[in-house]
Amino acid sequence: MNILITGGTKGIGLATAVSLSESKDNRLLIIGRDRKALDMAAGKAESGNIIPLCFDLSDLEKSEGILFKMVSEIFTGLDVLINNAGMLITGDFEKISLDDARLMTEINFMVPAILIRELLPLMHEGSHIVNISSMGGFQGAQKFRGLSFYSSSKAALACLTECLAVELKDRGISVNCLAPGSVDTDMFRKAFPGYQANIDPEAIGNFISWFALNGNRFFNGKILPLSTSSP
Repeated sequence: MNILITGGTKGIGLATAVSLSESKDNRLLIIGRDRKALDMAAGKAESGNIIPLCFDLSDLEKSEGILFKMVSEIFTGLDVLINNAGMLITGDFEKISLDDARLMTEINFMVPAILIRELLPLMHEGSHIVNISSMGGFQGAQKFRGLSFYSSSKAALACLTECLAVELKDRGISVNCLAPGSVDTDMFRKAFPGYQANIDPEAIGNFISWFALNGNRFFNGKILPLSTSSP
């Protein structure tokens, strides 16, 4: 399997990449802007099947076609795309800066959308797009102060999942969305200081790993909550 993961240098993304790398049949391309972190992540694969690609996703819209060229030089086809990269800046709705609000909207929603558009030519019947949202963006879930723009951007990603599942169905490409709740990551600890998450990144990473390879056999256009508590 040829698999691409964004945000694969830490937290849930890194745990997912390491889990997927346990199979020698998988080749993983992880994208990030920190060369040192990328190399450290690649070093965690015993089979040497994690390939680091240094690229700043915030530049994606301004560099149309460049990332596709870089990826296509490594993969002739793409079986799985995991949109995991995310940005969280906490702040009350009236006080958070518009620049920070735009940044979260860009990273959490626009970057996955643009990335899917860029990489669709590499996908084929049976390919699986997995968007990583959040329980904060899951409709009907409890909401928390200071996360209005973050949660809304993640909700937009979930809605995009449903829309693309319809548009790509005739091409045999499945699109699903996973919405983790409290996972013990730096991002979660920043959002909920002093709160102890009840799930570690490795457990969620193992589940995402399984779902990325098998979930499209059972689901398409679905937003699935991964949570046993609130938050």
